[in-house]
Amino acid sequence: MARERESSVVAVAVGAVAVVAVVTEGAIVDVVIVALPLAVVASVLLCPCLLFCLPIRAAAASVQILRFFVPFSLFLLLFSSSLFTNCLTLNDSTSTHHHECHQHESNALLSFKQSFFISKYASYNPFSYPKTLSWNPSTDCCLWDGIECDELTGHVISIDLSSSQLYGSMDPNSTLFSLVHLQSLDLSDNDFNHSQIPARIGHLSQLRHLHISQFRESTLSGEVPTQISHLSNLLSLDLNSYVDQLDFPFINRLQLKESTLRSLIQNSTRLEQLGLNFGTLPASIGNLTNLAHLILEDNVFHGEIPRSLFGLENLVTLDLFSNFFEGRLALDMFLKLKILNILDLSFNKLSLFSQNRDVNVTILPPIRWLGLSGCNLNGEIPTWIMNLTALNCLGLSHNDLQGKIPYFLFKLENLTILDLAGNMFEGQIELDMLSKLQKLTVLGIGGGNKLSFLEGKNTSKVTFLSQVRALDLTSCNFVHFPNFIQHLQELTSLSISNNNIKTIPSWLWNKTTLESLEVSNNLLMGEISSSICNLQSLVELDLSSNNLVGMIPSCLGSFSQSLQILNVSGNKLTGNIPQIYVKGNVLQLIDFSSNKLYGQLPRALVNCRMLEFLDVRHNHFNDSFPFWLGSLPKLKVVSLRDNEFHGAIMCPLKYTFPHLRIIDLSQNGFSTKLTSEIIMCFKSMIISNKRQLDFKDVIHSDNAEIDIDSHPFSMSNKGVAMDYPGSQYLHHMVAIDLSCNKISGEIPDIMGSLNGLVVLNLSNNMFTGSIPSSLGKLSNLEVLDLSLNGLSGNIPQQLTGLTFLDFFNVSFNNLSGPVPENGQLSTFDNNSFEGNKDLCGIQLLKKCEDHPKRPLQKPDGDQDSESGSFFEFCWMVILIGYVGGLVAGLALGNAFSVDVYRLLKKIF
Repeated sequence: MARERESSVVAVAVGAVAVVAVVTEGAIVDVVIVALPLAVVASVLLCPCLLFCLPIRAAAASVQILRFFVPFSLFLLLFSSSLFTNCLTLNDSTSTHHHECHQHESNALLSFKQSFFISKYASYNPFSYPKTLSWNPSTDCCLWDGIECDELTGHVISIDLSSSQLYGSMDPNSTLFSLVHLQSLDLSDNDFNHSQIPARIGHLSQLRHLHISQFRESTLSGEVPTQISHLSNLLSLDLNSYVDQLDFPFINRLQLKESTLRSLIQNSTRLEQLGLNFGTLPASIGNLTNLAHLILEDNVFHGEIPRSLFGLENLVTLDLFSNFFEGRLALDMFLKLKILNILDLSFNKLSLFSQNRDVNVTILPPIRWLGLSGCNLNGEIPTWIMNLTALNCLGLSHNDLQGKIPYFLFKLENLTILDLAGNMFEGQIELDMLSKLQKLTVLGIGGGNKLSFLEGKNTSKVTFLSQVRALDLTSCNFVHFPNFIQHLQELTSLSISNNNIKTIPSWLWNKTTLESLEVSNNLLMGEISSSICNLQSLVELDLSSNNLVGMIPSCLGSFSQSLQILNVSGNKLTGNIPQIYVKGNVLQLIDFSSNKLYGQLPRALVNCRMLEFLDVRHNHFNDSFPFWLGSLPKLKVVSLRDNEFHGAIMCPLKYTFPHLRIIDLSQNGFSTKLTSEIIMCFKSMIISNKRQLDFKDVIHSDNAEIDIDSHPFSMSNKGVAMDYPGSQYLHHMVAIDLSCNKISGEIPDIMGSLNGLVVLNLSNNMFTGSIPSSLGKLSNLEVLDLSLNGLSGNIPQQLTGLTFLDFFNVSFNNLSGPVPENGQLSTFDNNSFEGNKDLCGIQLLKKCEDHPKRPLQKPDGDQDSESGSFFEFCWMVILIGYVGGLVAGLALGNAFSVDVYRLLKKIF
C-alpha cells in the first residue's frame, strides 16, 4: 500500500514537471520563474514540520514519507535553478529581437510617400526635416524615421510625420488608412494643399492619438468628416489651427460641424486632450469627464462658454486664447476646477469676473498660467490675484486697467512672465521693486502706460533680473538708454520704442544673444554704427522713425543668417542701398521708406527668396521698373511710390509675381500702355469660388513669431495718403495703385478678371477710351479712382452692382450721358463726377433733358436672361392672339356659313 502511495506521488511529481516544462515554453514563463522556487522552499520547510506534528505512532510512516520527499525536494530545487537560468537566457534573446514589418504595411507606407513631394517651405518649424527620406523598400519599415511597430506582432502602431516638409494633396483613398493597427498618427505642420481629411480615417478604429494641427493657411481645409466620431478609443485629438482668425473668409480652415462634434463627444468619452478650431461648444462637452486639456487657441469659436465645462474636475488646461466667446463669467464658476493649472481667456468678448463677495478667494484653483489680455478689464488690477501664489505667468496686457501697479504683484515670487503692456497705468516703478521676482524671464510694462522707470544708482548689482530674456520698456519716458540692461546676460528680445533716447551705448553691440531689437520712435542721431553687425543672432531689427543720417552699413544685408525683419524707415539716410544680399538669407520684410536714398534698386535683392514685403516709397530712386522682383516666390507687397522710376512697366514670362497682393507704383514717371500681358502678371489677385484670398501669414522662427502684416503700411486711398496700422486692414487688402504716372491707352477689359481687388487707383494718368464694363465684375472692390484722365463715353450700368464700393471718383474726364441712378453709384455726390461737362443726373443736380433715360439694365449676364425672358413673353402674346383668333373665326364661320355662301355666290 505504501509503495502504491509512493508511486502515486512520483507520478504527480513527474506530471508537475511536465506541466512546468510546457508552461516554460508558453506565454507565462515569468510566473513560473517566480512561483517554482517558492514551491521548492515551501516543500523543504514542510519536512521538519512532519516530524514534529505527526503523532508518535505515525513516526515510521513519516520516515517513509521523508525518504521520498527530501530527494524529491532537492530534485525540484536543482530543476528550478536550471529552469531559471534557461528562462533568463530566453528572456534576454527575445528582448533583443522584434518582428519585422509586414510587407503589405511597408507597401502602404511607400505608396503614401510617393503621393507627396518634399519642400522645405511646406513646414514652418525651423527644425523640420524630411523624415520619409529614410523610407527604403530594402529595409525594415519598423526602423524607418517616424515609424513605430509593435514588438510582438510587427504591425505599425505609430506614425509621426510632423514637420516633415510634405507637400501635396491628401488622396481620399490613401493607403495610409489601410493601416488598421495604428494607435497614434501625427501629420501636423505639413502642406496638404487645401485638401480634405479623407472619410476613411474612420477605419483607424484603434487610434488613440490624432494630431493634424496647422501652422499655415494652405494645409487641410473643408469639413472634418463625420467618420472621425467613430474613433471611440481616442485619448487626444488636435485639429487646431495656428493661423490668424481674421483670414478672409474661413474657407481655408478645417470646419467641424456641431453634429459631428456632438457625436465625437458622445462616442469618445475617454478623451483627455482636445484641440479644435471652429464652431460653438455644445453643452455635452461636460460629458468628457476625463478631459484634462481643452485647447482652442487662436481660432474662431463663438457663442457662450457652456456652464457644463466648469464641472470638468479633471481639467488642467483651459486655453481659449483669441476667439469670439462672449457672455459673463463669475469667479465662483472656477471653484470646481480644483486642479486647473492653465487658464487663458485672452482676446475674447467676455465680461470677466464680476466678483461675488461671498466667494472664498483662498480656495481658488492652483493656477500657474493666467491669461486675461484683451478682455476689456478696467479699473484696478483685481486683488484676488494676490492669492494665486503659485502663479508663473500673468498676462493683463491690452486692457483698460488704471491707477498704480499694486505692490502685491511684485511679491508673486514664482512669476516667470509678467505682461502689463498696453494699459493706462501711472506712477513710478523702482528697479528694486522687482528684486523678489528672481525667476522672471519676460517683463512687459510699456505700450500705452504712463509710467516712469527709476533705475537707482548702483545698477551693477541688479542680479535679480539675470534670467530675463524678453524686456518691453516702450513708452516709459526714458531719456537715456537704461544702464541695467547691460547686466542682463540672457536677454534675447528688447523693445524700448517710443521714448526720448538720443544715443545707443556701445555696450549694446556686445549683447550677441539679442534676437529682436526695437528702438523705433526715439530721437536717435548720428550714423548707424557698423558694430551693429556684431549682433549675428538678430531676427528683427527696427530703427525706424528716428533722426539717423549717413549711409546704410554695407554689412546689414549679410551679417545675420537669421535676420527676417529689417526696418530703417523714417530716418534721413542717404546713398545707395548696399548690393550685398547673400544667397540663403531669410529676409522677409525690408522697409527703407521715407529716407533720402537714391540710385538703383540692388539686383542682389533676387537672393532674398523669402521676401514678402518690400517698401522703398518716399525716396529718390532713379531706375526702370524692377521686373526681376517678379521672380521672388513669396513677395506679397511692393511699394515704389514717390520716387523717380521711369519707362515701361514690363513683365517677362519668368517674372510673374506669383503671390502679389499689393503693388503701389504711384507718383513716378512710368510711361507705357497698360497691356493685357501686364495685367496678367497680377493674376494672383484672381480668386475662385473654392479659395479666397487672405493676406495673413504668421512666420515662425526659432524663438519668435514674426507677424508680417502687423507692420504699418501707407498708400493712397480715397484720394488721400492713408497710413494702415497693420493686420486689421492688411489681412484682406488686395490693391493696385498706378496713379500719378504717364500711362496711356485704354484700360484693358481683362482688368475685370482681377476679382480679388479691393483698391484700384488709375487716377492722374493719360488713359483714353471708355470705362470697361468688366469692372462691374470686381465684386470685392471698395475703392475705384479713375479721375484726371481722358476717358470718354457713358458710365457703365454694370458698376451699380459693386455693392461694397465706398469711394468712387471719375471726375475730370470726358464722360457723357446720364449717371446711373440705382445701386451704389446713387450714394456719391457731385465731387465724384465733376469736370465732365456732358454728364448729367441727380448726383450732379443736372437734369438729363437732352439724354433720354436709358432703361434699367442688370449687370453682365443678367441682361441676356432678361432679354430672353422678354422674347419669350412676346411669343406667348402672339401665340395667345393666334389661338384666340382661330377659335373665334371658326365659331363665327359656323354661325354664318349659309349667308356667307350666298353672298360669295352673288359676288362671283
